[in-house]
Amino acid sequence: MKKKVKNPPFFSHEFVIQNHADIVACVAMVFVVGLMFQVSSSLASVFIVMQHNTTAPVETMPGVFQDLPFYTAGLRDIPAVFFYLLISVVMHAIIQEYLLDKVNKKLHLSKVKYNKFNESGQLLAFYLVSLFWGGDLLLRENLLSVSSIWEGYPHNNMTFLFKFYFIIQISYWFQIFLELYFQKTKKEEMAEKIQYAVLYLVFIGAAYAFRFTRLALVLLVIHYLSEAVFHLCRILAYSEKTSISNKLFKLGDLLFVLARFSSVILSVLTFWFGLAKLPTEQQSLDVSGGNFNTGLIRLNSLIAVCFLQAWLMWNFIVFQVI
Repeated sequence: MKKKVKNPPFFSHEFVIQNHADIVACVAMVFVVGLMFQVSSSLASVFIVMQHNTTAPVETMPGVFQDLPFYTAGLRDIPAVFFYLLISVVMHAIIQEYLLDKVNKKLHLSKVKYNKFNESGQLLAFYLVSLFWGGDLLLRENLLSVSSIWEGYPHNNMTFLFKFYFIIQISYWFQIFLELYFQKTKKEEMAEKIQYAVLYLVFIGAAYAFRFTRLALVLLVIHYLSEAVFHLCRILAYSEKTSISNKLFKLGDLLFVLARFSSVILSVLTFWFGLAKLPTEQQSLDVSGGNFNTGLIRLNSLIAVCFLQAWLMWNFIVFQVI
């Protein structure tokens, strides 16, 4: 007879880890159900519905203006980040259980390769969704010309999908910290994951708060393209499709280098030239008006982006040499 698998005690670490997706889904459902009742709908909507909505006149036809709904950034976005963090955890578990685990059973990978395969699979799914979503936003927002990145700053009025994109980005990278616990990540593997999650949060959060969202969107699309190719190559390599992965790795290396240089060029054009020539350029911050177009903010932002790109390029060179 087969021995019965002993269930872990309720609310123990093992119980929470094994059932974390169901627990988180139940918590998220509390907010969804709260929308159905008048007593709790106003509170629940703070977590689910995009906040800080406003209207602005838009020229829909020559000489015809219409007030359309837009959104700004603010502190009431924090509950939304929390709720969609819960959704990210659930989606992470769904991808793991219904896709990656099934593939892993066929591949019979070692434990080290198993963890790396899962990491690349999760990141590839996120990068692809963000990449296609971001590309669609570039078309919708008419951001294909370089000058459109800084024209009209401060960019306080965001469309629903534009704001939702950044809320999801911030939520996902916060979710990485929860997954360190849920996936029983080893201490020696934590530092790298914490490092890249913090970098994403700092740069995306700063761009969102300082209204540099257009530049951030373009840079994220460029960066996610190179990262998606890299993680696709890793998945193919672990799946023993080396004939394909070896060729794609070369393409990924080229895209990585191009992404670094194009990110620096776009940042210099935006912070050093574009924003400096706008009439909204000022000497002091205007937090209430959402105008952060000061020389100090621009200089520090440019240095931060260039330093990040240089650091990424240095790590890439060291990896190639070793």
